[in-house]
Amino acid sequence: MSKHLQREGIWNTVISYAGIAIGYVNTILLFPNFLEEEEVGLTRLLIQISVMFAQFSALGFVNMSVRYFPYFRDKSKEHHGFLFLMLAIPVLGFGAISVLFLLFKPVVIDYYIENSPLLLDYYYFVIPLAFFTLLFNLLTAYLRSLFKTIISSFAQDFLLRILTTALIGLYALGWIEFRQFVLLYIVINAVITLSLVVYALWLKQLFLKPRLAALSIVPLREMLYFGFFTFLGNISVTIITTVDQIMISSYSLGDNGIYTTAFFITSAIMVPARSIFKIAFPQVAEYWKDKDMAGMERLYKQITLINLIVGLLLFIGIWANIDNLFSFMPETYRAGKYVVLFLSMARIIDLATGINGIILATSEKYRWDLLFNVVLAGLTIWTNYVFIPLYGINGAAMASMISYVTINLLRLFFVQWLYKMQPFAWNSLGVTAIAAVALGVSYLVPYLGNLYLDILVRSLLITAIYMGLMLSLRVYPDMNQWMFAQWRRLK
Repeated sequence: MSKHLQREGIWNTVISYAGIAIGYVNTILLFPNFLEEEEVGLTRLLIQISVMFAQFSALGFVNMSVRYFPYFRDKSKEHHGFLFLMLAIPVLGFGAISVLFLLFKPVVIDYYIENSPLLLDYYYFVIPLAFFTLLFNLLTAYLRSLFKTIISSFAQDFLLRILTTALIGLYALGWIEFRQFVLLYIVINAVITLSLVVYALWLKQLFLKPRLAALSIVPLREMLYFGFFTFLGNISVTIITTVDQIMISSYSLGDNGIYTTAFFITSAIMVPARSIFKIAFPQVAEYWKDKDMAGMERLYKQITLINLIVGLLLFIGIWANIDNLFSFMPETYRAGKYVVLFLSMARIIDLATGINGIILATSEKYRWDLLFNVVLAGLTIWTNYVFIPLYGINGAAMASMISYVTINLLRLFFVQWLYKMQPFAWNSLGVTAIAAVALGVSYLVPYLGNLYLDILVRSLLITAIYMGLMLSLRVYPDMNQWMFAQWRRLK
């Protein structure tokens, strides 16, 4: 990776972990203790429906930006009107989806009226929340194509969460009611979207003037064709990531509150991957443009190893402290313990298979990725349909694990067969073995009698064993070199 990409990745990771820290405060300490389970479940469900709404509206243009922007890149010519084209069509899509959303309200009422009637009182709140989600996603994709990812990460991972903390504080003090809480949450989503507009203006890259050149540099038909396939793929991915909450909420919004809280606990595992994927997407697109397969393979292996090193450390840290984490919440939330385990396994598989999805999505074989996603969307719906009635929220987590394992293995084998690339090396097994040793040692430590002391000692012990073995065995030599360089700099 270039120094610029490394710097962007480091800053994205720092911002993401700061956001995760705030998110943990919100999710573990504030939401469960100041909002009812049903209210927690409702807020999470509104967000997920808005994400799905935005994905339908985008018509595949978020991914299209990453694939085609290198051909439009020319600041002196305002990138040939690319931003206008990128925004205009999804906004039209948003109008069409909004009409369908209103027409299908009776169907939604029938689905939720018996067990989760609270959702129906907030049905129309989804439309503005989805609109700001759509704009934020499009602007983030545009800035990512400019290799400017730090501000969008700051807005989404840090600013949104700190403003949410303030909102929960207002609610906890009794200064606002729950309905006002939801309305103000929509307002802060508008604020973070506006922050990207201001940033693009500051970069002098907010080019909203339409240009005919945008229709000729890359044939519009080709872009729309690619957008259509990625649109179908994005819908499939959205179904995979949201159908569990939609189906759980039809049984109980309270259960969804517990499920999504457990889901968020595992989100720290994916932080390094998401930070790196933001910068890897345009980099892989550049590799395809330059036909640099050797560079792409190096990036594939490097990102996989980095993700495993950080992700496994976070997983064993979370699982060793899982009972401590649930001690901060009402007793009913302990029902989500094994949700954390199943979803963590799914995330580790996601990390271990590297950037196979990005490689396929930006290649000429992107249609195959659509096929994988469609199959997985069907599998996800079916497994949730089977497992949720049998095992409740644990069944939903099992269904998600099966879906993620299947899609990533399919992509892994396909990329290996097609491009003769795979992300693993022997040191990947070494990282896994070291993680198992560190977690096993943590089980030998008895509970220390104080919640905060136990978390601190257990976490420090795991980190010391894990990093000590990692450095002494030189599993990732670049990490050794970086650590020693920082040590010399400090001296």
